[in-house]
Amino acid sequence: MRPDQDPESAKLALRDVMSHFATGITVLTARGERAHGMTANAFTSVSLDPPMVLCCVARTARMHEAILGARNFGVSVLCAEQESVARYFASRERPAGMAQFERVDWFPGRHTGVPLLVGSLAWLECDLTEVYEGGDHSIFLGTVRGAGRGGGQALLFLGGGFHRHGHPTARSA
Repeated sequence: MRPDQDPESAKLALRDVMSHFATGITVLTARGERAHGMTANAFTSVSLDPPMVLCCVARTARMHEAILGARNFGVSVLCAEQESVARYFASRERPAGMAQFERVDWFPGRHTGVPLLVGSLAWLECDLTEVYEGGDHSIFLGTVRGAGRGGGQALLFLGGGFHRHGHPTARSA
């Protein structure tokens, strides 16, 4: 932020800049008393040893209390064919609790029982390890307990819209 830039302008500038950064789309899930699913793109790997990831969730989101209550969470990395699933879990119109999972195909994670979405590009089950403050969000650090992958093309978010991207056929050294 420039010294002469007001906080509202800084928010708009950050939103504009971040719209040029392509991200994968995930659905975060938690079970328990506050079972919930939420479309998110604030997700990344943190460490391979031990295997850890993080996701960022607004403190005002229902997902925030769901993860805190469950002490674990699932991450389903969506494939290009799951745009409707991304939109569904971003909508406030869906039912609360486990009822929201009745409209999608899912299976319980082997280690935590969290709902994981059938047809996803990949999925993770995580135990909540740490929670950090990050402005109006919390940063949830999770230790990976289980992982798997499907196939297909990735669903990406860029410039305020969804895009599809395939995997490269050759790896560079």
